[in-house]
Amino acid sequence: MTRFGAAMQKIDERIPGVDLPLMSVSQTKGVVRRSELTDAPQRAESLDAYKVCRKGDVVFNKMKIRSGAMGIAHEDGLVTYHYEVMRPREGMDPRYIVHLMKSSWFTSELIARERGISAGGEHGGIRTTEVPFTVLRTIDVLLPEIDEQRAIADYLDRETTRIDTLIEEQQRLIEMLRERRLAAVEEAVSIVATRGARLKHIIRSVRQGWSPQCYSWPADGVETWAVLKAGAANGGRFRPTENKELPEDEVPRPDIVVTRGDLIVSRANTRELVGSAAVVEGDFPRLMLCDKLYAFSLDESRADSRFVAVVLGSRRWRDLIELEATGASHSMLNISQSDIVNLPMLLPPVDEQRRIIAHLDGEIVKIDQLIAETERFIELARERRSALITAAVTGQVDVREAA
Repeated sequence: MTRFGAAMQKIDERIPGVDLPLMSVSQTKGVVRRSELTDAPQRAESLDAYKVCRKGDVVFNKMKIRSGAMGIAHEDGLVTYHYEVMRPREGMDPRYIVHLMKSSWFTSELIARERGISAGGEHGGIRTTEVPFTVLRTIDVLLPEIDEQRAIADYLDRETTRIDTLIEEQQRLIEMLRERRLAAVEEAVSIVATRGARLKHIIRSVRQGWSPQCYSWPADGVETWAVLKAGAANGGRFRPTENKELPEDEVPRPDIVVTRGDLIVSRANTRELVGSAAVVEGDFPRLMLCDKLYAFSLDESRADSRFVAVVLGSRRWRDLIELEATGASHSMLNISQSDIVNLPMLLPPVDEQRRIIAHLDGEIVKIDQLIAETERFIELARERRSALITAAVTGQVDVREAA
């Protein structure tokens, strides 16, 4: 075993006025030009203080190293202060180093050395952790001779590419299944007209919650009082666990407890999620609304709340909601109660709504099962990828025999 610092040296080269492309580090693509990942303008007016990375250098994001944000620079470029630049010492293959750093063994060593808010664990609201080169250099690692490093890197390049290709194929399948799911929803709500009536004509009452200072952890909402988060209706599904426990010194408000059948609508969220609607399915006598959620009680003789939630999640109504949403920041838009209740919505008879929902349930359940199975396959493939890397760089597998 040898210290990591014996394999790599930190590089902090800065050349004011140099004409080089701005680079970024992606978890999946490695070190690439920033323009390949985003067309957003750079934040800094000047790049004079940026670090220079040279072709063959290893670059990693010291704020996201645990998630594998690292790679080899394939051209000279500039990187921000969030990145560390390392250069392999003589006798070191940078491909081997990157595989080593992506191994689960190396990640466990990183976790033990993290610095920052909530560092060193998987829970506790990790927001700002940092692992600079000064920390990495102290890790004891297995550094075989250069020929063996190359053999391991060749083997892992080949095998991880196969796994990555398989994962990409499964991700495309998930996209197709989600498109199919969306098409089923659009077909189901095509019977609903956007003229002749408004949502307010089927609403009996509206409640809005509050947002006291709560604990960061969730409660059950049955035995313990809790306040829902704004994302409790995201994705068209009610998520009761998206809540925060109410402190003992706060007085609960039973008048804003959600009830079975309530149509929950988010009034403040991102553009894609503002106006998200879901139906409360279950009894939570101590689960309260936050001030970013509305709870609508509908006239059951005229509307099925689940059908209305599906309508609100369809493309036509999403377009109307996003059109009405206001706010200075894309990360947090608002839609007023008035705008929601005045959405056009002429529903078919309630028996027809329930028949459509029953049919849609059957279709969606099948699609969701396929999506869940595919996601599980991807998870297993990623676990296999991680295990393969760890076994190869720690000497648990002879890559010559494996090849």
